Amino acid sequence: MSRKQYFFIILILGSLATVSPFSIDMYLPGFPRIAADLKTTIDKVQLSLTSYLIGICLGQILYGPLLDRFGRKKPLYAGLILYVIASFGCALTSSVDSLITMRFFQAMGGCVGLVASQALVSDLFPAEKRAEVFSLITLVIAVSPMIAPTVGGYVTSSIEWQWIFIILAGIVSLILAAIYFFLPTGRDADNSVSLRPKAVLNGYATVITQPQFLIYTLAGGLATAAPFAYIAGSSDVFMNIYKVSEQQYGWIFAFLAVAMIGSTQLNHILLKKYTSEQIIRVTLVYQSIVGFILIVGVYNNWFGLFSLIGMMFVFLTGQGLTGPNASALSLAPFKKHTGSASALMGSWRMGAGAIISAIVSLLHNNTAMPMVGMMAFCSIGGLVILHAGNAVVRHHANRGEVEEEISVLL
Repeated sequence: MSRKQYFFIILILGSLATVSPFSIDMYLPGFPRIAADLKTTIDKVQLSLTSYLIGICLGQILYGPLLDRFGRKKPLYAGLILYVIASFGCALTSSVDSLITMRFFQAMGGCVGLVASQALVSDLFPAEKRAEVFSLITLVIAVSPMIAPTVGGYVTSSIEWQWIFIILAGIVSLILAAIYFFLPTGRDADNSVSLRPKAVLNGYATVITQPQFLIYTLAGGLATAAPFAYIAGSSDVFMNIYKVSEQQYGWIFAFLAVAMIGSTQLNHILLKKYTSEQIIRVTLVYQSIVGFILIVGVYNNWFGLFSLIGMMFVFLTGQGLTGPNASALSLAPFKKHTGSASALMGSWRMGAGAIISAIVSLLHNNTAMPMVGMMAFCSIGGLVILHAGNAVVRHHANRGEVEEEISVLL
């Protein structure tokens, strides 16, 4: 493909993958206003974030077999149309319970973009290019935290928070048009893929029992859940504890997004010299150390507003290195079950994010400790899984119980 086609496909795939992150980030500055308008608490509004993450987790499991059976575009159309309808439902809600419900359905529709974008990378690009392509898509995703909270802050303060969801519906409608007119079809529909429950479960079992997929999905998924701890706790930490305004919070969120954008570009350079596995291993060690420093610093009241932002920036620098490489390594072994593998990987990531964000809300104690504690836990846990998983695979490889090429990849 030409450079122009390459750029445009990356832009569309990145936009697809950005639907859910944008939907999460854009309404964060509106939490206090939403809570006041719906006569509830910020803790209860935070549950609409948890319900969104649960919807993403469950929805991706459903879309995996559908993308393999019907091809990539038909499930995309259905999911994004559901997203648009649910977005208007969020805008028209009059209670926090109905907001939580509509956010669930919004996620069930929008999460198709996460699964389809990853499957289409495997369809359209050779294996040696996929980590690079995932890095570029991550770059597009990383731009959304710079834009979304800032826009959301201004919309909330100058108009009404309901307009956030109307704007989201409009953005996804434009993405739908771009998919229809410009995005390649990818892999054709496969009539041999059965949608019967037993066949679907067998397909998922085939994916899960692949050692390389299991290790890098579990480790990468937990590690990439760290930003969800930050997302769940940041509005309370910065707006209620440090008393920044909605607009200032948006700018802080945008600044911290620069950490992920910069590391995404660094990943593009590092891949020319190092393997994805080497990059993930070093990054998780680095984030674990920084996470520990964050815990000790918050416990001892070392951080003011700017020093906390600085340490958060240092920690989040690792996110642009972990996600793309974990995705490339997780999906590398598959050809036929790419959609199902993408769904399981994405579902675990969002499921871990939902659990982590819920824990941050449950541990709410008017300090930054729940947020930074769970961020550190994600990195340390990912590192432990990676080391333990590789040790087990190498043990079986030495006994001749694992295919040679799998042990080499690990």
